[in-house]
Amino acid sequence: MKNKRFLITVVLMLVLSMILAACGRTQSGGTENENEGEVTEENKDLSLLTGGTGGTYYPLGGEIAKIVSNETDLNITAQSSGASVENMQTLADGDADLAFTQTDIANYASEGTLMFEGHAINNIQAIGALYPETIQIVTLKDSGINSVEDLKGKTVSVGAPGSGTFANAQQILEIHGISIKDDIKAQHLAFDESTEGIQDGNIDAAFITAGAPTGAVESLSALKEVKIIPITADKADELAEKYPYYAKNVIPQGTYQLDKEVETVAVLAMLVARQDLSEDMVYNITKALFDNIASIQHAKGEQISAEKALDGVGIDLHPGAKRYFDEKGISQ
Repeated sequence: MKNKRFLITVVLMLVLSMILAACGRTQSGGTENENEGEVTEENKDLSLLTGGTGGTYYPLGGEIAKIVSNETDLNITAQSSGASVENMQTLADGDADLAFTQTDIANYASEGTLMFEGHAINNIQAIGALYPETIQIVTLKDSGINSVEDLKGKTVSVGAPGSGTFANAQQILEIHGISIKDDIKAQHLAFDESTEGIQDGNIDAAFITAGAPTGAVESLSALKEVKIIPITADKADELAEKYPYYAKNVIPQGTYQLDKEVETVAVLAMLVARQDLSEDMVYNITKALFDNIASIQHAKGEQISAEKALDGVGIDLHPGAKRYFDEKGISQ
């Protein structure tokens, strides 16, 4: 009898253990389902949106992706894209993880203004500013175009509608009393398409917002004598007063074989991340980048520094980036 009772007790204990184990698995499974899609440290493959292949974002983004991948356990893949505006929207939709953008575009997105009118984006945060994005109004030396005012009546590439370049072109032309709609024959071309159009004589000039020297313009200058139309100091001041994201900038003599430096304006390129990337992940990305700037071979690497990385950043810093800059004693 005692053996029988002992056997029944053991069987009941085994059954109870199986029930408890099954409940545990169910609860664990529910947790996994609840966390499905959440970015954790286990998600090592990240995408970095850059820009068109003829600009600065794409080659520089490839180098940054390589550095971060080498210095962390992450695998960053740089992807070509339509640049700033498209990048902000793609990131907001959750279809990428990191992106290049312009500081002015990031501000428009967070405020829901201009091309983001009525569609403010609040799930993207800054990693840091990188370098000046120079507004370059490109034409040929023998074009007869010597000032912004000379663009009236000309065929001019102003970038894709809603792009950062388009916003820059619109604002600069406005300051000079020129309407994109009424006073020029606007074309909406990518950087390499713009320089090819200039070379072929299909367009007269192009707005290109990118770090100088820009690959597409360098390619053009190897075939034709290039001219960059200046934005004078008084117009630069007027522009910055109305649109505070702009700062005076200079394209040095010798760039594109120019025989003298050219006054212009610039915004800043910056790196941004989705807000839901973990603090540790973004800290590691930020540290890998800014602690290894010397490894960047692209000419723009010389203009990137942790000390300047918070200049002009008008949106919230990601907590991971903030932790890095706090450790460095750098604040906005």
